Amino acid sequence: MEFMARGRAEVRITHADVGKRVSVRRLSGGGPGEAAFTDAVGVLTSWNHGVLSITRRTGETVRIDETSLVAGKVVPAAPARRRVPAAGTRELQEVAARGWPAVETERLGEWTLRASGGFTRRANSVLALGDPGLPLDAALERIRSWYGRRGLPPVIGVTTGRADTAEPLADALAERGWPDEAHTVVRISALAPLADTDVDTARAVLSREPDAEWLGMYHRAAAGPVTAEVRQVLTGGPSVWFATVPGPDGRAAAIGRVVTDGRWAGFAAIEVAPEQRRQGLATLVTAALAGRALEEGASAAYLQVEADNDGARALYDRLGFTDHHRYHYRRPQPGTAD
Repeated sequence: MEFMARGRAEVRITHADVGKRVSVRRLSGGGPGEAAFTDAVGVLTSWNHGVLSITRRTGETVRIDETSLVAGKVVPAAPARRRVPAAGTRELQEVAARGWPAVETERLGEWTLRASGGFTRRANSVLALGDPGLPLDAALERIRSWYGRRGLPPVIGVTTGRADTAEPLADALAERGWPDEAHTVVRISALAPLADTDVDTARAVLSREPDAEWLGMYHRAAAGPVTAEVRQVLTGGPSVWFATVPGPDGRAAAIGRVVTDGRWAGFAAIEVAPEQRRQGLATLVTAALAGRALEEGASAAYLQVEADNDGARALYDRLGFTDHHRYHYRRPQPGTAD
C-alpha cells in the first residue's frame, strides 16, 4: 500500500518505532515483467546498521536495507478497528446507495426511486427505507408509473433478517402478487485485518477510472455496451478506486472496486479470471483496496453477495466478513393489479 503526503510517497518510520507494527514498501529490484516494489507488514523488531527486521504474523522475518525503502508508516494499534463494526440496517443501506449511486433519483416520502438505464438492480430499484408517505397501494401505483415512463420494470428492494428490517413490507408485497427474487446477503467486517496480509499488494494497479481491461473482466459491464450510465454508476460515490492485477500475458487477471464513505469502505466487483483462480488474487485485490481505504480514514468494510454464491461467501468467510442482514427484490407479476 502507498503512503501519500501531498501526492508523494514518504517514509514515516524511524528507529524510535522499533517494537511497533509497521507497513513498508521497498524497491524489489525486479527485472522486466516483475514487480518494482514489495510490501511488508509486521512488527519492526530491529533497525541496526542500516537494516530493518520486520517479523510477520506467520513468524517469518523480512530484512530490508533502509536504502531500498520508498514508503513506510506505523500501523496504529486500534483494537476497536479490528472488531466487527456496530451498524444499523438503515445506515448500511444508505451508505451502500451512496456507494453505488443511481443516475436518476426521486423521493417518495422516505423511499427513493432510482433509475440508471437498467444497469444493475441496485441502481434501478426502489430503496424502501421508512415511510413512503402514501398508503402502500397508492405508492405502488406511483412506482409503476415512474418506472414505466423510463421503460423499466418496477422493482423494490426489501431488507430482512434483523429487528430493524422490513419483513412487514415483504409480506404486504407478497400478498399483492410481487414475488421475491435475487436474494442477497450484506456482510461486514473490520477493515484493518483485510489489509493486514502478507500478499504482495504492489502487484495491484489502482486507478480512479476503470480501463478497458477492467471493464472487460467485470461481468456486469461486459454483458452489454458500456454506456454513460454504466460509467456514471461505477465511478460514482464519495471516493472510488479500481484495482487491476495484470496477468502474465498483460491482460487483467483480477479486478475489484472500493468506495470510501466516512468510516465505511464498500467492496464490489471482486473477480478473478478462471485460469488465474486459486492463486490468492481475490485476497490480494481486497488487501490492496483495503489499504487505500484505510489511508482515506475508513475503519469498517461492507459488501453484498448473492445468497446462493457459495464460492464468494466462502472467500469472504476466510477474510473475516460476517452476515449483517439480507435483502431481496420484488416486482409484480405481469398482469398483477395493486
